[in-house]
Amino acid sequence: MYSSGYSNRTTSFTSTAGNSAMTSSARPSTGLISEVLYREDQPMMTQLLLLPLLQQLGQQSRWQLWLTPNQKLSRQWVQSAGLPLTKVMQVSQLAPCHTVESMARALRTGNYSVVIGWFTEALTDDEQYLLAEAAEEGNALGFIMRPVQVGPQGKGHFSGLKIHSNLYH
Repeated sequence: MYSSGYSNRTTSFTSTAGNSAMTSSARPSTGLISEVLYREDQPMMTQLLLLPLLQQLGQQSRWQLWLTPNQKLSRQWVQSAGLPLTKVMQVSQLAPCHTVESMARALRTGNYSVVIGWFTEALTDDEQYLLAEAAEEGNALGFIMRPVQVGPQGKGHFSGLKIHSNLYH
């Protein structure tokens, strides 16, 4: 799993009379963008790593947004994975050129605890910076899901993660 170098900026704190207080213009930043590279031949890795986090985020009052390419999330999988069906939203069949824009807008609103977007190509530094700024502004997490191309000898990029295709129907 790869975390963007633009994420999780530090926030300044001041100490007054032994009490720690935030400065009036700063608040703890929990906005974060991470890129998850996955391989289709390792379907359980993503579920093992991301599901506990998604389940914990499901306890918040905010929504989870899934920006998926052309598949629809399976209601049955969402329920069996322990995710709150009433807090999971999905936008599918979104043109790839609009996914970064949509993800940034959703992150910025603060309505979502997490926004997950699937991409086929690596994002530019500007796109990653845009998403990191939006996540910080909306105090949200963003996951950039991207497949790794593996050559015939098993060589390729990093070993990665994938949410198994059986979660779609």
